[in-house]
Amino acid sequence: MKCSNDSPRITAVAALRQPASNSLGSEESNRRKLKLLSDLILTDTKLRPIADKVIAGLRLSSQDGIELYRSPDLLAVGWLANYVREKKHGNVTYFNVNRHINPTNVCVAHCKLCAFGRDPNSPGAYSYALEEIYQRAEQGVREGATEFHIVGGLHPDLPFDYFLEMIRGLKQRCPGVHLKAFTMVEVHYFSRIAKISIEETLRRMKEAGVDSCPGGGAEIFHPRVRRVICDHKVSGQVWLNTAKKAHEIGLPSNATMLYGHVETEEERVDHLVKLREAQDQTHGFVAFIPLAFHPDNTPLSHIPKTTGYLDLRNIAVSRLMLDNFEHIKAYWIMLTPSIAQIALRFGANDLHSLSSGRSFENAARRPHHATRPRLAHSQRLICLHRNAHSRIPSPQQANSVSANFYNS
Repeated sequence: MKCSNDSPRITAVAALRQPASNSLGSEESNRRKLKLLSDLILTDTKLRPIADKVIAGLRLSSQDGIELYRSPDLLAVGWLANYVREKKHGNVTYFNVNRHINPTNVCVAHCKLCAFGRDPNSPGAYSYALEEIYQRAEQGVREGATEFHIVGGLHPDLPFDYFLEMIRGLKQRCPGVHLKAFTMVEVHYFSRIAKISIEETLRRMKEAGVDSCPGGGAEIFHPRVRRVICDHKVSGQVWLNTAKKAHEIGLPSNATMLYGHVETEEERVDHLVKLREAQDQTHGFVAFIPLAFHPDNTPLSHIPKTTGYLDLRNIAVSRLMLDNFEHIKAYWIMLTPSIAQIALRFGANDLHSLSSGRSFENAARRPHHATRPRLAHSQRLICLHRNAHSRIPSPQQANSVSANFYNS
């Protein structure tokens, strides 16, 4: 299959000078750092002290994060993020093959940000029988899936045992598939309807066969934002506490941030810093995924869609602020393949996955979803890596959450 390499955006970003990746002792390292700083051309002088910190490997402050969001010099911000990305991962990028399984879209939360949830008797509402879920999962395995990504609505009538039985059945039928299941919001809801503690809820999930948890539901942690976009969802602090408890019992997770709605730059930075502090305590977050808000088919449809400029900035700032996160994902399904390619030079080292099945982002009907079946093919995704200025698709596992990867 021929890989097209004619994107003018990618060509422009590829012209950025890339940092060296090896150190030859402290003296040589200092010379390299000075050379890097001399190569970096800044049009925004406020970035100079931040660049000094990044090259020196020092942690950035909240104020640094705000300056990164406000700086007009996006290419310099991207250069710095790419320096950190290549220091951690060189020229390697990751992806996996997963199957989205959404057992139900019936949800009591009614979040304004959501195009997925339905009332029980609304048109389009569904809840799958377990056998139907197993059939979908087995079809995913036949298509090469190595991970099931399982999230759904907060159903008022389905008991916790339904979800535990689903996990046990999937693990029995597909024992080699990694089960990434249930956001912190769902965990809290299961705890409430089962009248057991968060710790006991997580323990039962793990015993049933859950291997890790996805990072959804974090949105923006700040209470002001949550009152507007998800006022019936758990608080940001409850989300963080639940994630920490999951990590403590050996369930790693991802983390997300939903941007591009009513949040401020300060609230984004606050979100990133809270995640960084939690990671300092548990070391349980595997990857961070900045998620662009899609307003279509939501009560917030009047909000403009995010731009590629904002998408790339959030990838870059995330990489720079989350120094203790190993992986930053460019979720190509929501960003579009072109922006995701560029993001691999703006701090991202993971393109997420080849996905199949119903999913939350489909509910917003992003235009490129019409071509998704053609794009969801391993050779085409490998082309995305190679066209991003010769990024290398990894033949190895990045971590326990990311399942299997393809060689180039």
